[in-house]
Amino acid sequence: MYARSTTIHAKPESIDAGIAQMRDEVMPMLLEMDGCIGLSMLSDRESGRCIVTSAWQSEEAMRATDEELRPVRARIADLMGGGSPTVEEWEIAVLHRDHRSGEGACVRATWVQVDPMNLDRSIDVYKLASLPRLDDLAGFCSASLLVDRTSGRAVSSVTYDSQEAMDSNREAAASMRSATTKEAGAKVLDVCEFELSLAHLRVPELT
Repeated sequence: MYARSTTIHAKPESIDAGIAQMRDEVMPMLLEMDGCIGLSMLSDRESGRCIVTSAWQSEEAMRATDEELRPVRARIADLMGGGSPTVEEWEIAVLHRDHRSGEGACVRATWVQVDPMNLDRSIDVYKLASLPRLDDLAGFCSASLLVDRTSGRAVSSVTYDSQEAMDSNREAAASMRSATTKEAGAKVLDVCEFELSLAHLRVPELT
C-alpha cells in the first residue's frame, strides 16, 4: 500500500472552504480512480498547515494519477491561499486500527529521520514497542507509519477520539516517543497536532 501527501500552508480563514472542496468535489473524483483506497485531511487552524493524504493499492496506481491530479492540487492550494503545495510519496508500512474515528477526532503527527539502512528495524520497533503502548492511551483510535525508503524519512500519525483525549495523553505520548525513537535510532524532526477534517480510508490492517 502507498500514500501521497499534499501539504498546503493555507490562510486559516480559508480552511473551511478547502475542506468543503475536498469533501464535495475532490474526494468523490479520487475514489473513482483505479487503485484509490481512501483519503484523509488534517488541519491546523492556528498555523494554517493542512495535509491531504490519498491511499493507493500499489505504487503504480499512485504514480499513474500524478499528472491528472496536479492541476487539482494547484486549484485547492489557490483556493486556500497556500501557494505551491508540497507533495510527498510514501509506503504505508504500518496501519493499526482499534476503532474508526468519529466527529471531533484529532491527530498527533510525528516526523522522524532514520538511517535508510536501518529502516526495517525502525519499523519493527514501531510495531513491537510503540503500538502496544499507543493502544493504552486514552481515546486511542488508530495509528499509521508512512516511510520513504530512499531518504529514511517517516511519519507516524496517531488518531484520538477528541481534543480532550489528545490533551490528556500529551505527556505520556512525549515520554513514549522519546523512548521508542531512541530505541529505533530515529531523530524527531517535527511534531504537530491537527483536527481530523476528513477521514475516508479503506486501508486494511497492516501490522
